[in-house]
Amino acid sequence: MTHALQFFIDGQWVSPATNRTLEVIDPATEQPFAEISLGSAEDVDRAVIAARAAFETFSLSTRDERLALLRRILACYDDRLEDLAQAISREMGAPIGFARDSQAWIGAAHLRQTIAALDAFAFDRHEGTMLVTHEPVGVVGLITPWNWPMNQIVCKVAPAIAAGCCCILKPSEIAPLSGTLFAEIMQTAGTPPGVFNLIQGDGPGVGEALATHPGLEAISFTGSTRAGIRVAELAAATVKRVLQELGGKSPNLVLPDADLEQAIPASIHACMGNSGQSCDAPTRLLVPRGRQGEIVAIAQRVVAGFVTGAPAAPGTTHGPVVSQVQFDRIQRLIATGIAEGATLAAGGLGRPDRLSRGYYVRPTLFADVTPSMTLAREEIFGPVLSIMPYDDVEQAIAIANDTPYGLAAYVQSGDLAAARAVARRLRAGNVLINHPAWNPSAPFGGYKQSGNGREYGQYGLADFLEIKAVLGYGVA
Repeated sequence: MTHALQFFIDGQWVSPATNRTLEVIDPATEQPFAEISLGSAEDVDRAVIAARAAFETFSLSTRDERLALLRRILACYDDRLEDLAQAISREMGAPIGFARDSQAWIGAAHLRQTIAALDAFAFDRHEGTMLVTHEPVGVVGLITPWNWPMNQIVCKVAPAIAAGCCCILKPSEIAPLSGTLFAEIMQTAGTPPGVFNLIQGDGPGVGEALATHPGLEAISFTGSTRAGIRVAELAAATVKRVLQELGGKSPNLVLPDADLEQAIPASIHACMGNSGQSCDAPTRLLVPRGRQGEIVAIAQRVVAGFVTGAPAAPGTTHGPVVSQVQFDRIQRLIATGIAEGATLAAGGLGRPDRLSRGYYVRPTLFADVTPSMTLAREEIFGPVLSIMPYDDVEQAIAIANDTPYGLAAYVQSGDLAAARAVARRLRAGNVLINHPAWNPSAPFGGYKQSGNGREYGQYGLADFLEIKAVLGYGVA
């Protein structure tokens, strides 16, 4: 990759202000395979100057001009889809089929949905002689994670551009190469200089410089709750708008009348897809106490069919987790679950058989998990499912809501009316009944310590807009 050691600022590939580099580790081999530069506050200053200059004109661009730009970006994105899939598979360990069909594909889906949202969005509304209008918030910093690189990059960049904002992107330093490819796409699409800028780096070097910079009007951050709190604290001094998509510990309520042969396999796949590295993964499976044994048997059968192995190998369903840090954390939490008395029903400590190298985790099932156990409280971010028995639906709802998080929740039932009633009572930003298809127009974001603001479609666009009232404007 020719631009791995450069940043994209003001429409050009430039060298960093300081010569600091970081190796990119292949999680399947534990070996470095690329190197990136680490940015600094000086690089952020340069990008902010470029973005603020570009905002003077881009903020006045028409809807049609921004639609044309987004359509060019989408066409260039489609042209580079395989390159993105290969980079994502290598940098974060996603099986190549999953990297193509989900990880890379989802960025194109967000671009299409943003185009539709921009085309339909009502920027102006007249109320008597008053005009209520929506204008771009300004120059925005975008900080994205490693677990769904293109999902989070595109669902921030696309609505920012649709709104007329200029942006500075800092991808995760753990999985950075797909971000560089995305910047190449933005350049090829003819994005005006300064409208989109990319700086690689870590949180202390670039993330904190973005959060504190007085030249930015907003920060959109996706990552851990701990890091999100730090970004918000730093941004408070300049009263920035802070949009956060943070951690989760999503419950999955299997109601007594659910079809277990449908509900349980779908629930296992939802939890353990992407090797469990999804913030909205339903990691707490709440089941009727009298049916726990039956449910565990189905879950064991599903997990036995998984193939954990090299991302490029045919038939692999689950690759490694992303890093040594993640691997060690997951192993610690599995050990804690065993020590606290949960019943280990599948998987467990260590790598799967045949795998002596790489950050591979055994898909793991625990039964008899109680609400006070660490497994039920902490976000694990790995292929680990906690099966938690309940005595009645009221207790299940109470257990589901007993968490500082509120990103997503799932309900399984053969009675749609009953599922709807339960969904209304769950404190989460997304509730999914009987595992529906993913919807790129559904507002995505959480309650409580899962963050604030919403992403995707018209809701993501709205979060990058200011509301202005012009009184005495006159009748339209």
